[in-house]
Formats: sequence, C-alpha cells, structure tokens
Amino acid sequence: MDQVLSQQEIDKLLNAMNNGEIDQEDIQEVTDTSKVRDYDFRRPTKLSKEYTNTLHMLFEDFAKVSGNILSTQLRTNVNMQLASIEQISYDEFTHSIPRVTLLGLMHSNPLKGTQMIEMNPQLCNLLIDLMCGGLEVRSKGITTTVADKESFTEIELSILEEVMQGFRENFQNIWQDIVELDTVFDGVDTNPQLLQNMSPNEPVILITITVKIFDLTSFINICIPYVFFEGIADKLSFRSWFDSSEDVDENATQELQRNLNSVDLTLEAILGEAQMDVADFLELEVGDVIKLDRKTTATLDTYIEGRAYYQVKPGVQNGQFAVELLEKSEGDEVNE
Repeated sequence: MDQVLSQQEIDKLLNAMNNGEIDQEDIQEVTDTSKVRDYDFRRPTKLSKEYTNTLHMLFEDFAKVSGNILSTQLRTNVNMQLASIEQISYDEFTHSIPRVTLLGLMHSNPLKGTQMIEMNPQLCNLLIDLMCGGLEVRSKGITTTVADKESFTEIELSILEEVMQGFRENFQNIWQDIVELDTVFDGVDTNPQLLQNMSPNEPVILITITVKIFDLTSFINICIPYVFFEGIADKLSFRSWFDSSEDVDENATQELQRNLNSVDLTLEAILGEAQMDVADFLELEVGDVIKLDRKTTATLDTYIEGRAYYQVKPGVQNGQFAVELLEKSEGDEVNE
C-alpha cells in the first residue's frame, strides 16, 4: 500500500520546498515511480479489459436496482453506486473485511463456485434499526461509527436474510441477457475466516458498491470466484451480444407473432362524402336525409389505421351494421 503522510510530515515537506531544500524535480521523480504497480505472475489477471467493461455495465444495473429494492424495504432513500471491480485472491478478500461480518452465500446453476455478498456490521446495524422502525435513527441521522460486533443474534440474522434474498434475486436477473441462472441462496455466515469453500490463492472478482443512507456511507462487497466465469467467458464480449449471424429462434418468432396478433387496430368504412352550408347544418333535424356522393350499390373504401386496404359492401349482420370484404385495395394512404 502507498504510504500515507501525516499532517506534520506534509507541513515539513512544504516548508522544505519553500526553503529550497527539496528540488521540484526530485518530487516529480517520486511521483513518477509511484505509478509503478506490482504484478504477481503467479496469479495473473485472467479477465480482459473488455470482459471487465461488461461486468461494469452489469453491476451498475445491479447497484441501481438494489438501491430501489432496499429503499422499498427501509422506506427511506438509499443510494447505491458501483465503486470498483478488481481481481484479487480469496485470501486478500478475507483479510480486507472485518473479522465478524455478514456474508450471504449463494450458488448459481449451471455455473460453478460460491458467490458471496458481504455487508459490514455498521451497515447491518443501521438496516436492522430501520427495518424495526428506528425513528430515532431517522431523526438524528448517523454521525458516529458503530462498534465492531462480536456476534449477530438469530433475530438479526433473520431480518438481514430478507435483504440478502433481494440481492440474490437481483443478481440472478442481471445475467439474463448472457445466461439463464438459477441462483439459490445457501444461507448466511458471520466469520469469513472459517469458510472453506475456496482455497486461499484462488482468484476472485471483487465488486465493491458504495451505499449511502442518511449520513452513513458504507460498502457492500460481492465476491465471485473465477470459476464462475469459465463457462461464460466468451459471452462477456460485446460482440457476442450484437452478433447478427446467429439463427433466429423459431419460438421467439412465434411468440412475437402472437403478441402482434393481440394489437388493437382502428378500422373505418367510409360511406361517402357530402358538402353543405353552415346554415343548412344548423337546421338539421332528426329524420332529415343527407345525400352522399356515391350510390348505395357502389362498393365502399375501408381504411385500417388510415391506410386503404379493402373494397367492401355494407349490410346488416345479427341486427348490427357490418361490411363484407370483396377485394383488396392498392393500399394508398388517405392523405396521399
């Protein structure tokens, strides 16, 4: 990790620059060398930048929808945004989270591996207070940190499991455009050090999402093992999403046709036209006859959504006015 300077060290550094004891070029050299990052060839990055961009798009949607779900459960505004996506080892993940924290475990068939959603105790305490009607928390806001928890009660775990179930359903839905998943919630755990579902050196993808509720800003971590992506790595490419060379699914075509068949259309049969003065129009009474510009034996034009389609013959069917289709028209629009 980069060294963090204290305020006293920063003041000394600024004074040395003003006195000429440190040259600006020396600081530039230090700044340039700080851009160099260590690379472990024993655990190389396996997901390409293109695949990572796809995951960014997916989990931005996850954060947005999860924020809406959590806002509904808590009855208050929750802002969730994707912070970062990086590849680390499982050992690094377990050492980066609190010793006692909330872990939601789940697996997604037919893909391999166990996915984990981690929420720290501070965020868990706030969720419990709000879901149990913590009016005092709402009025005063969150300005102080919560002490580390040693354990969760069974009631607390039951309340938080409901939140995890919402995340599970959302996790399953965001993958629909890539692969159909059956994500099953396996339960919750509170001690990451005792979990034995992955080896310490196994590469994992860590998705970090910021959560802001009132004055509290916290994080939710999603840990996905690399074996999860082995079966769908080729589908994470943008080219596979927009590949037009694939055969059209016959079932999808039939479903589209069924949906189109239920669309309502406006059908109009024009009996004829007539012109009259406004004075004659104002004197119309019940029983008056209006002379049209065509004979009663002539065929009528029928329009569907403003376009002429059929020549028809008017008549009566079961006591209602009806038309009989005779022949198809040229299909010219009315306004043409």
